[in-house]
Amino acid sequence: MTESVLSTAKSGSTAPKSAAPATTRRIDDPVRGILLIIAAMVFFSMSDACSKVLGQILPPIEVVWLRYSGFTLLMLPALLRQPSRLRSAAPALQIGRGLGLLGSALFFTAGLRFLAMADATAMSFVSPLFITALSIPVLGEKVGLRRWSAIVVGLIGVLIVVRPGTSAFNPASIFPLLSSVSWACGIVLTRKMSHSNDDMVTTLGYAAITGFVVVSLMLPFVWVVPPWKAVAIGGFMACVSTAAQWLVVQGYRRANASVLAPFSYTQLVWSSLAGFLLFAMVPDLMTLAGAAVIIASGLYTAHRERIVARQRLAGAVPAE
Repeated sequence: MTESVLSTAKSGSTAPKSAAPATTRRIDDPVRGILLIIAAMVFFSMSDACSKVLGQILPPIEVVWLRYSGFTLLMLPALLRQPSRLRSAAPALQIGRGLGLLGSALFFTAGLRFLAMADATAMSFVSPLFITALSIPVLGEKVGLRRWSAIVVGLIGVLIVVRPGTSAFNPASIFPLLSSVSWACGIVLTRKMSHSNDDMVTTLGYAAITGFVVVSLMLPFVWVVPPWKAVAIGGFMACVSTAAQWLVVQGYRRANASVLAPFSYTQLVWSSLAGFLLFAMVPDLMTLAGAAVIIASGLYTAHRERIVARQRLAGAVPAE
């Protein structure tokens, strides 16, 4: 579920990727920060529910196009007011990041068509582990035995949820995992461009325009005339998704990522509730057990990264 202004902003939901936006000034108010993050997770779950409803009547590409259309329209006033904000110090990385977020949205939406919301959300929580693994080749970071062990444990949690080789296995489970890999690619690129000092509007603008242009090129191959009800749901989905992104930014302005990250996992609660109320789907015990393992490994990974970062700041050799 936000290494920068939009790291947690899941264009397709899936949430707990976290870190404070680099370009915003901290305001110490952890209680309000926690409430903002919880509210953001509620909004992300609402967005996912809209995606699942729309996925029953429209192709995933068209569902994502509706999301990005609304996202771009909401960003246009800020971009038109100051066109210079589209000038980035790292345009290639911004575009790459936008493609990663778009891939995450497409894969997650495709998975929601066939999976319960709680199952898809639980599997998406593995993305911090992919971020850690990708930081080795892309960022040149060192990852020691403890964090590799956490990654292995997290993948075991995924196997508990997916249950390959059993009658409960759904081949569509691959989509949330691909979504997490795409998300991780976007977040690692966000970290890589942290030196660029691009502001929030620039980063949001690139994400919106990159996604909108690419998905618009794909749209003619799958276009289905949407009913007005679908258009209205799509507009609502874009609004709540963008609002969730804004809430995340505001939350990380008020408290450290280490304080807020655990509350990103409340999305599983809201997704389970939405799945029950809208689709009469209840997560089984195996899904909840697997989600608990994934969340525990993700929290431990974040804990170890925080310790390593402190050791580096202190000039000590970090125990990776």
